[in-house]
Amino acid sequence: MIPLSVLDLVPVREGGTPEQAYADTAALACAAEAAGYRRFWVAEHHAMEGIGGAAASVVIGHIGHATSSIRIGAGGIMLPNHTPFQIAEQFGTLAALFPGRIDLGLGRAPGAGPELQRALRKDLHRAAENFPQDVVELRAYLTGDASLPIRPTPGFDIDVEMWMLGSSLFGAQLAAALGLPYAFASHFAPDHLDQALEIYRRDFRPSEQCEKPHAMAAMTVFCADTDEEAELVSTSQAQSFVRLRTGNPGKLPPPVAGYRESLPAQARAMLAHISQASAIGSRATVREAIDRFVERTQADEIVVSGAAFDPAARIRSLELTMQALAD
Repeated sequence: MIPLSVLDLVPVREGGTPEQAYADTAALACAAEAAGYRRFWVAEHHAMEGIGGAAASVVIGHIGHATSSIRIGAGGIMLPNHTPFQIAEQFGTLAALFPGRIDLGLGRAPGAGPELQRALRKDLHRAAENFPQDVVELRAYLTGDASLPIRPTPGFDIDVEMWMLGSSLFGAQLAAALGLPYAFASHFAPDHLDQALEIYRRDFRPSEQCEKPHAMAAMTVFCADTDEEAELVSTSQAQSFVRLRTGNPGKLPPPVAGYRESLPAQARAMLAHISQASAIGSRATVREAIDRFVERTQADEIVVSGAAFDPAARIRSLELTMQALAD
């Protein structure tokens, strides 16, 4: 059975608060640990009222204290928003608090307009151009390069599993060149998945951190007792995605029966496009979809994403998904 991991965006529900979102994420991480998931990742997003993962390293610490064995980390940290030294300190601290459990996935996309750039005091587009050099510098801190003139404490020569993230071909090329494990964001950007994995495996150079290519692919997964129930649960995320892509983001809305059918053709096409990497339905339906996806990608791991308005439905989805693949 292929290893499964979880990506959680710490969704803030309509009518809910960030405090509730953090409690829900901790409960979800505990459920994922109990069900046998390998990793639990959160992702850095800024200035989005429906996502509570802005201070990703703080949220990871919260999750770490709620769990005991599952690997925890970022999927990912947008390195252009930070300095390599700061991230080494933050994740070195996490590794000291939760030894042998910390993952650090790195992304290049600034994901920011001019207002956020001013707030962060960063030229994020220039910082994105420096991304490869910053990744090399960060790895030098974490692996204990003795030639460095300054050492993050903690964060120097510490056990953190570094990953390269991507939604285009750039991340695949960099992951291959540096010999890093690679995770592709196919749950929202499926277009370049197959080509990116091909490039990564073809050009991979072994490193001390990773002897052979190790690829993770992301899927949107909602599993319930019936196909109809899973489809209903999934409409909260579908609404959020459409709102985001049409310039009207907000908190996670409650599910709406018949939502997709109510949309104009362009919005339906948008959702159909990203569904290339999704599994929505009963255990049998989800297993079939994941099996097809794994056969296509030959992924070494699958990371499942999918925000549900009812936290209990998300927990139930994780449990049923694991059962589906174990059947």
